[in-house]
Amino acid sequence: MNKKRIFNTVLLKLSGEALLGNQDHGIDAEMCAFFAGQIKDVYSLGVKIALVVGGGNIFRGQVESKRFGLDRSVADYMGMLATVLNGLALQNALEQIGVPTRVMTAIEMSAIAEPYIRRRAIRHLEKNRVIIFVAGTGNPYFTTDTAAALRANEIHADAIFKATKVDGIYSADPVKNKEAKKYSELKFMDALNQNLKVMDSTAISMCMDNNLPILVFNAFQKGNIKKAVLGKKIGTIVH
Repeated sequence: MNKKRIFNTVLLKLSGEALLGNQDHGIDAEMCAFFAGQIKDVYSLGVKIALVVGGGNIFRGQVESKRFGLDRSVADYMGMLATVLNGLALQNALEQIGVPTRVMTAIEMSAIAEPYIRRRAIRHLEKNRVIIFVAGTGNPYFTTDTAAALRANEIHADAIFKATKVDGIYSADPVKNKEAKKYSELKFMDALNQNLKVMDSTAISMCMDNNLPILVFNAFQKGNIKKAVLGKKIGTIVH
């Protein structure tokens, strides 16, 4: 395997569900430690890394707004607060193993996190700090996928790494359909036209407009994030 990294700055998109572990709800400390270890391996290569984390393990705004009859804006703000809990948990796990971090929030809460300021975020990366972006974009009706695309473009990331439980993008759900075909690469328009659920359509369109590739792979397999940075062919690249 090529030991030279091919990405210098990456944004890792983690779903809230990635932190569930074997639980039905909440944050699993072992999963936080697992991802922290994978991130440290990449950080040790000198890669500038930022994270966007979802909140679905605690509260999913769009789903819960229908379930409880909440106004969609209220539900989305509650979901944004859930991402803050996950971000703080990841920060704790990273700093326990010696990785300096900053949590930056799109909704101001100065007692626990820095407000998101683009120039400050870039400066943190220059100082070799891992950034954890929380609270989405700070606006309802936008997903954390869109937040990932927005922040990745703002910090001039080379790619978005989308962490999933499967080893790439398939033509159908590989768990339900054994005939599903895995793609090694896709064009942005194909991902949109085939409605492959890589990320939401707003996020994919933003990446397409700014020529920002999305690498989708199984981040639950130890070492895969590092392999991706080093250029080993894993997952599916959307470009």
